[in-house]
Amino acid sequence: MMAEEPESLADVLARFQPAKSFAGPDDNYNEEPDEVCPLCKGSRWVRVDVPFGHPRWGSIDPCECWQQEGQEERRERLLRYSNLGVLARFTFDSLDAAGLSPEVEDQRRFREAVSAAMAFAESPSGWLVLAGPSGSGKTHLAAAVAHYTVEVGNAALFMFVPDLLDHLRATYAPNSDADYDLLFEQVCNTPILILDGLGSQASTPWAQEKLFQVLNHRYNMELPTVVTLAAPLETLEERFQTRLAGAGISQVYMLAAVRQAGGRTLGSLPAAMQSVTFDSFSPTGNGADPRQRSTLEAALQAAQSFARNPEGQWLVLGGPTGVGKTHLAAAIGNDRLRQGQSAFFAFVPELLDHLRYTFAPTSTTTYDELFERVKSTELLILDDLGAQTTTPWADEKLYQLMVHRHNARLPTVITMDMATQLRPPIASRLTDIRFVSVWEMEAPDYRNSAPAQPRPPRRGRGG
Repeated sequence: MMAEEPESLADVLARFQPAKSFAGPDDNYNEEPDEVCPLCKGSRWVRVDVPFGHPRWGSIDPCECWQQEGQEERRERLLRYSNLGVLARFTFDSLDAAGLSPEVEDQRRFREAVSAAMAFAESPSGWLVLAGPSGSGKTHLAAAVAHYTVEVGNAALFMFVPDLLDHLRATYAPNSDADYDLLFEQVCNTPILILDGLGSQASTPWAQEKLFQVLNHRYNMELPTVVTLAAPLETLEERFQTRLAGAGISQVYMLAAVRQAGGRTLGSLPAAMQSVTFDSFSPTGNGADPRQRSTLEAALQAAQSFARNPEGQWLVLGGPTGVGKTHLAAAIGNDRLRQGQSAFFAFVPELLDHLRYTFAPTSTTTYDELFERVKSTELLILDDLGAQTTTPWADEKLYQLMVHRHNARLPTVITMDMATQLRPPIASRLTDIRFVSVWEMEAPDYRNSAPAQPRPPRRGRGG
């Protein structure tokens, strides 16, 4: 069902409207197949040739073919190997060094963690453990370490723990082309390993044993490792605690939770967006040209119309970062709340994180309870579809969510980049002209003080 190749929403819409031009993947990208290295057979890794009993017996090293690549080719390959995906945008430069908390003590802790992460990235050694609840900045810091490592030409592997376990399980499938031993050795021996969300995995004996084997090996070999915790360190098994807090090798930093006004829970609008209105949206943009302003005006009118009568309708607001998609989506939510109606607002990666964390032993909410609430809410606003890490699990959850709301024609607002790659079953539902309206917004990023150069003309579509 989900095996078809992903497409951008722009490409899908272009098929329906061949006369209109939309942004899609780079058409000039046509990478020729690499010549297969006779040593590693294209895997880029080789087993260390040492006799049985040697400390490195069974280990793997990067193949010498890596050393023969050009700088840019090597960077691109390292970026693909890193498994960062959309998280590649998380860098030290894009990080607020003080964090998101207004509390002075929390900011001090966050600065210390940032300094430690930067020091680790510049000279990887030992272990860096980042603890704290969802939204405290752990994943951003961990991804920034991986990104920096790639930029300086070294290999790092970023893995969300439940995804790693899924990949390992998949190697047991009869039709799997993956080699369990090679994958497991690659994770165990990669030069720098970043494990995100330890404690969010399903707690089964098999899962716990696999994770401990990875951590124990890297602990004994003192291999540079970054771990973010989805649960308090003291709630993990004692054997995990002793490795993660090992004296002389590990640094543990506790990041405070982000305190939001009113104790915001999943589904409510963030404090910074609770005052957002249609009146505060500027259809003139940040130095937008006349054609760009027309796309903003059209999107504003579509959002206002949707807010007046969302029954049975979907609204998709597309465009690059900083054009005002989230502003209009939040304005819709606030308008409905002022009318005495309900609205469920969710940043897509955060929503998937919450769904994953329901499997953690410490979770007080079941997966079924949360997913049913999201599926059936009166008005659902999904912000930044496509920003999530693309995994089979994430694709399947989003597919189930879209199918349910599409079949029931439940009011839904979605913001996304038009070039986002979507699975055909999801893209099909976002282009259903019976009740889905798609509006592309174009303008220089309003967060930038200086207007950017306008892009080639493109038009929006409203159903």
